[in-house]
Amino acid sequence: MSEPFEVTDATFESEVLKSETPVLVDFWAEWCAPCKMIAPIVDEIAQEYEGQMRVAKLDADSNPNTMLAYNVMGIPTLILFKGGKMVARITGFKPKEYLLTQIEPHLF
Repeated sequence: MSEPFEVTDATFESEVLKSETPVLVDFWAEWCAPCKMIAPIVDEIAQEYEGQMRVAKLDADSNPNTMLAYNVMGIPTLILFKGGKMVARITGFKPKEYLLTQIEPHLF
């Protein structure tokens, strides 16, 4: 089963931008209640789309450079990267169905 993996400022380029597979990055923080609400949904998506997409988690407090580079001002923010480019961005807690409407068009 595919589970989200951790990325950092140091590993972001190699793990996300240079990935052959699209990568959904969950920008989150331990103190963020909406982040905790969306986490199980992100875990489900990671399992359901195994092989089509990888799912990464980036701790917002520990990785300010990546937060700044992608202008992430609020969390949770989910950004889908494909071919090293940002192709979808979702900020705040949203239901799974909404997340999939934003993500799926970029997977097929």
